[in-house]
Amino acid sequence: MAARGVKSRLEKLRSHLQRHSSSSTQHLEQTPVTVDRMKWVDMLLRTVRLFMEVVSRLVFGLMYRGESRTRLPPITNLILLESATSLATKIRTKKLTSEEVVKSFIARIREINPILNCVVDTRFDQALEDARSADALISSGTVDEETLAKTKPFLGVPFSTKDSIAVKGLHQTAGLWIRREIVADEDADVVQLMREAGAIPMCVTNVSELCMWWESANTVYGRTNNPYCSSRIVGGSSGGEACLLSACGSPFGIGSDIGGSIRMPAFFNGIFGHKPTSGIVSNLGQEPVATGEACEFLVTGPMCRYSKDLIPLYRILAASNASLLSLDSKVDIRNLRYFYIDDEGGAPLITPVSKELRAAQQKVVTHLEKAYGIKAKKIILKKLKAALPIYFAKLGNVEEAPTFCEELALKKGSINVWLELIKWCLRISHHTLPGLLLGVMEKLNDMGKKSENFPKLLTMCSDLKKEIKELLGDDGVLLFPSHPTVAPYHSQPIFRPFNFVYTAIINVALFPSTQCPLGLSSNGLPLGIQVVANHNNDHLSLAVASELEKAFGGWVCPSEVP
Repeated sequence: MAARGVKSRLEKLRSHLQRHSSSSTQHLEQTPVTVDRMKWVDMLLRTVRLFMEVVSRLVFGLMYRGESRTRLPPITNLILLESATSLATKIRTKKLTSEEVVKSFIARIREINPILNCVVDTRFDQALEDARSADALISSGTVDEETLAKTKPFLGVPFSTKDSIAVKGLHQTAGLWIRREIVADEDADVVQLMREAGAIPMCVTNVSELCMWWESANTVYGRTNNPYCSSRIVGGSSGGEACLLSACGSPFGIGSDIGGSIRMPAFFNGIFGHKPTSGIVSNLGQEPVATGEACEFLVTGPMCRYSKDLIPLYRILAASNASLLSLDSKVDIRNLRYFYIDDEGGAPLITPVSKELRAAQQKVVTHLEKAYGIKAKKIILKKLKAALPIYFAKLGNVEEAPTFCEELALKKGSINVWLELIKWCLRISHHTLPGLLLGVMEKLNDMGKKSENFPKLLTMCSDLKKEIKELLGDDGVLLFPSHPTVAPYHSQPIFRPFNFVYTAIINVALFPSTQCPLGLSSNGLPLGIQVVANHNNDHLSLAVASELEKAFGGWVCPSEVP
């Protein structure tokens, strides 16, 4: 009887399948084999990742055994600890002069840069001239304080930006050897906007090669050291910028982000960084130039030590697009809905989130409940497990864009990545190993375009974006890890190449996200979390950033860390 029942059900199933297309039937018939193969592939990838993790821990553990922290010089000038908005107010009201402020930061840069190697080109003399002009305007009394606050809100305040963003008269190498002699002949849009707001460009900072890796090191300027521990990375590609800000070498700065290049460095250096909603801030004047859909993934945004500087700086960078946002809206964080995710779903090539970072996230959840009676809801987004292939598929789908290997050749042909790898082994290549490996990855990604999974991944990205958008609505924020570990050792990212996915998936989904510091780990390295909001709801994640700063103390001065 049981056998006849099973047979009957099978006949019904066969009849049902015949009503579908033959391709669908074939797909369903192959599903058990496909699932079995996927399990084996998953297991193999996990084994590879675990092997690389064991090797990296052994190698770098021995290399940096008994690592000593290079203590940064102490802060003796309290001007260095002021927020950018506070400095602007004091300069406007003649409590400080712009000249003494600029001199203070120049002196700090000269003090810390031999240790950190974060600043790669400067305009100190011109910055001092600009400062004297600002002081002269204020002293003249021709413009009252209220008007200055509206028209030039950062008059006399120095700022910095990454080497890939053009500052007239300074080198713009983007970390690429072939660009080492290139000097910008005009300002990028965001730099021009800052000048119009009265701010004074002071220097440019180190990046990764072509801004496409998450450690700021290149063959032009070398590598940048973490201000909390010199054997650790600063992140990339805005790593030099985040390092300088954290070390009190600049009051605020500008970064750019196509896969986490603002948020990862901000996380590793214990400061705030905001990735804006896509399309709000101009990318004009950056290298490499984003084309096609990549223009949406790449965003430019503010970086600073204090959350109070984020909105004023963002408002300037957004220019006329600020009207699309609600930056002046007062946000009651008690009226927001909170969601959180522990990890990206357990993808085989991604390092699991560390216990300390999970604990830090849980402290945020606990704070919301104890302080405001808010219960954050833990959610699972199954599509996040495919975040890495989704990101590569979206990048690979950008039409008519120069390849990475062509960009490495300054778009004058293409480098032979295999030959350059041999030259790298012989120590005669002008490219970094991560840059060359990215070239190899690009070729593999091009092969993947022919796979039947490629269009499926693009569809998954759209579905994931829609799912998050509907989840957050107009009053929701998502607490999401910025990275699975605290700042790794120098070169260790090569053994953990795909850990950037926590930030990268937010880029292709086009959501705004604010990186928030949450104190220090047991070994004295910054902890943090990113707060994601819905499109154009940047004010919500920025408001939560301010709350977390109050609750957990925000940036910790590396000069004061034992």
